[in-house]
Amino acid sequence: ARYQAGLVRLGFDYGGVRLPQFPAPPRERRRLGDRVVEIVRDRASEIAASERLEELGLAPAELFGRLPGVPRDALRDNDLVLEHGRDTLASVDQVFALTTRLRDLGFRLESDEGFPFDLLDEPGADAWQAEVDEESGSPWFDLRLGIDVGGERVDLLPILHRLLTDPAFPLSARKGEAEDAVWLVPIDARRRVPLPLARLRQLIAPLLEWLHGPLVEHDGALRLRRAQAPVLDELGAAANLPWRGGARLREELQRLREPRLPMIEPDGFRATLRGYQRDGLAWLGFLADLGLGGILADDMGLGKTVQVLAHLLSEKQRGRLDQPALIVAPTSLVANWRDEAERFTPDLSVLVLHGPARAELHAEIPRHDVVITTYPLLPRDEAALAAHEYALLVLDEAQAIKNSKSLAAKSVRTLPARRRLAMTGTPLENHLGELWAQFDAVEPGLLGSLKDFTRFYRTPIEKHGDAAKRDRLKRRIAPLLLRRRKEDVLADLPPKTEIVRAVELDGAQRELYETLRLAQHERVLAEVRKRGLAQSGIVVLDALLKLRQACCDPRLVKLDGARRVTESAKLELLLELLDSLVDEGRRVLVFSQFAEMLGLIGDALDARKLPWQTLTGQTPAAQRGDLVRNFQDGHVPLFLISLKAGGVGLNLTAADTVIHYDPWWNPAVEMQATDRAHRIGQDKPVFVYKLICKGTVEEKIQALQLRKAELARAVLEGDGTQALRFDETDLADLFAAL
Repeated sequence: ARYQAGLVRLGFDYGGVRLPQFPAPPRERRRLGDRVVEIVRDRASEIAASERLEELGLAPAELFGRLPGVPRDALRDNDLVLEHGRDTLASVDQVFALTTRLRDLGFRLESDEGFPFDLLDEPGADAWQAEVDEESGSPWFDLRLGIDVGGERVDLLPILHRLLTDPAFPLSARKGEAEDAVWLVPIDARRRVPLPLARLRQLIAPLLEWLHGPLVEHDGALRLRRAQAPVLDELGAAANLPWRGGARLREELQRLREPRLPMIEPDGFRATLRGYQRDGLAWLGFLADLGLGGILADDMGLGKTVQVLAHLLSEKQRGRLDQPALIVAPTSLVANWRDEAERFTPDLSVLVLHGPARAELHAEIPRHDVVITTYPLLPRDEAALAAHEYALLVLDEAQAIKNSKSLAAKSVRTLPARRRLAMTGTPLENHLGELWAQFDAVEPGLLGSLKDFTRFYRTPIEKHGDAAKRDRLKRRIAPLLLRRRKEDVLADLPPKTEIVRAVELDGAQRELYETLRLAQHERVLAEVRKRGLAQSGIVVLDALLKLRQACCDPRLVKLDGARRVTESAKLELLLELLDSLVDEGRRVLVFSQFAEMLGLIGDALDARKLPWQTLTGQTPAAQRGDLVRNFQDGHVPLFLISLKAGGVGLNLTAADTVIHYDPWWNPAVEMQATDRAHRIGQDKPVFVYKLICKGTVEEKIQALQLRKAELARAVLEGDGTQALRFDETDLADLFAAL
């Protein structure tokens, strides 16, 4: 539309008497109703207001020639217009922006019929509305937001969406912003309504993930999953926006707020649950009542399996296990699930899908209560498994799908299950993207898309230490994540003592480390200069691997110069330690990242005539149970275990000592390994030794471990504020000289 010049005419209100800017005598008499009042003009304030308009870019209309759409005789002295550039008038959008600034500065605006848009009155607090529509049995609900403007209901969702895409809209309060600041919002081609900035932000914040980008509406409503219902509480608390409708959803929200009473074991369950396990059983039943998925994230060793088995038996007795429960677990835990189901819940019929003959068993799936398969088999058996429907999908050690792009993670999402449950002692190991992947598998959409989650949560929390975003994420996942730590719920568990034993590199091994460090650091710097840090990960990890190997034993380093180094300070310390421990009658687990290192340790133990056994990724699954029984029964005092193969799924409470021969980046992985011994059933104090080469990359890894643990505590438990970062400063520190 052709621009109609927006003239600005400044006037002053003295207690209901309007006075023009000029003429401006010091005193004026005016009739006000049935009396005459004398007005003393405040010229200082009037001049300040006039100067403020000039600062905003308003220029005298007389400086321009003919103004389009404005008769010359309509102009008065001292009328102003907004100037865009030299002798160029501003656009309608710029005039609109000016009105927002004028309101922020305390000017009261009035417009006549010739103005490019109508300024409506600010609606009252009771004009804001929220409505919820739900269908029985549907996992979705529809949310509508509206506002009453002059007796007309206006849909707020498109308005909020437009504000998010407007670069001029301040998502956070600007310096000096008034508490009652407003934003002029267009509700059609002509009308504008001032809405409180603070309230607009309070509406946007809980809905940010869904409002950003293309707004997906369903008949004017925003469609959300039932698991996202706490957003309604956020809207009510932050924006004081009560909502109508959604009676069942309202009941579910009330249940989310209420404390849950412990639930006793179902009839026929052949074990007595501890108090916190009964709490866990009640939480699982609560999720089932609401039709929600969740993550049981208790520490390793707290009996997640027995809680889930009790839940499955309870669901069968309540008639809700009308279809099988499909359990997906690491290969090493299949036997454990089968054995514990036979032991604790013999009333549940169990089918194990494993081995070359499993294809013949797929037709048997509907005739069983519990079906057990493994992550490696999921992609191969995807079509056969997806041909059946399941009452519940259980993902044990769910960190196996922390990479949402892995084949197993993709297969999990194709399985038709009414409800999904993840079990893991480490829901967050390295970064928040892993937490997103696991929640997206059990409650799709709860945390938005991966792209939006990264933008709104992961980047602000990990890179900028955004405590507000961290707390919002914690609130969002809290109802669907149950996490208990051993120290909080097992008062009767024996103490665990951690001891760091420093190792000094000397002689040829020290020279080897320094030579490697200099060469690998130069190699890494060259790669970073060429490709940048983000694209140099493989080279960085390979260089750090060589340094870690040099700390463990020079024989691990596949370089000619390393083969000539015969001493290993750490191996010597370990052997001295093991001599003493065995003499004291201790039972010891030794963990290492490197299966080859375990072989070297075994050779050294043979030379000392110390009995030992080992478990690595090369150990056949059928032998794992025999090795565990052999150690638990006291036939061998030393058990050498690779961290990857034996970090989960083993109950080794006969051990009273755990030795971590080499550190790993992720503290959760080390804790999982330690929990093979420090768990339910342990009746002896547990001593945990960490062997660290002083001044080397191993010490630096310890510092990174602390930061990763801090991130997990902050998001899952609400403690800490430190951000997780890895940048070129960290890189230089990792390659620092001894």
